[in-house]
Amino acid sequence: MASFNIKANRTFTSIRKWAWIFTIVIAIGGLWYPKLGLLVIPIILSLTTTAFFRGRFWCGNFCPHGSLYDTVILKFTRNKNIPWFFKSKLLAIAFFSWFSYRIISRFINALGLFGTASFYNKVGLIFVTSYLMVLIIGVPLALFITPRTWCRFCPMGMMQILSYKLGKLLGVAKKTDKKITVASQDMCHSCGKCSRVCPMQLKPYLTFSDKNQFDEEKCIRCSTCVVNCPAGILSLKDEKTSLEMKNSVDIIGFENRQKIESKIIKIQKLKDDVTEYTFKFINPEKVDYKAG
Repeated sequence: MASFNIKANRTFTSIRKWAWIFTIVIAIGGLWYPKLGLLVIPIILSLTTTAFFRGRFWCGNFCPHGSLYDTVILKFTRNKNIPWFFKSKLLAIAFFSWFSYRIISRFINALGLFGTASFYNKVGLIFVTSYLMVLIIGVPLALFITPRTWCRFCPMGMMQILSYKLGKLLGVAKKTDKKITVASQDMCHSCGKCSRVCPMQLKPYLTFSDKNQFDEEKCIRCSTCVVNCPAGILSLKDEKTSLEMKNSVDIIGFENRQKIESKIIKIQKLKDDVTEYTFKFINPEKVDYKAG
């Protein structure tokens, strides 16, 4: 059976396409030159700061691990549904707690070497082994399940969510954050394609707020759903723009839409890139319409 999820192209910028090299350099090269791990420190500071203003935007646009999964692994993944266990909040919290304890305790141990050349090697190795862990755990999950499985319980993802919560609490993120926005919920066909192409396997079309925005904190703002929306009604906008769109978008032709329940009774492959689907109406059994 074909996967419900679609391997949609997620490479939109040069950073997304090539950032994965950074992960390989740190995780592998750092084993011979541990000081490379020190380069991870500005990465952590950057993603935490970005999250304060824009949630998990870093994950979908700059993350070297995400680049590895979306650019390299996507070609070989089985692209299956992420099991509930890997999506559970309990796992994310437990893994974040363990990861934080591991980093802090190892850093405290390294402090005894402060002022020596070995100090920087030991601190760098902390981050090198962390990146190596991303490869050892994340890559198999990406291959046998779906590319962004790791991202559902990634410690850096949890750190970003905490920073984002603080940004929202202080009222800053409300002005700076850009979320997936639907021009009008009346124009959404509920086809579910935004869910089928979502790297995180979220469901925007089912949970748009009354401001026509997708408020899920796990959304990585990668815009994959935006460029793949058949109706072309999704965008990445701030709350103010979203409300302006809600009040100005013309929905003529969508006011009295009729929902029709049907089932597929025949699938015929006409060409390599053309498939014909035949539907049977269930409710109502007969539909009056004009062709086109």
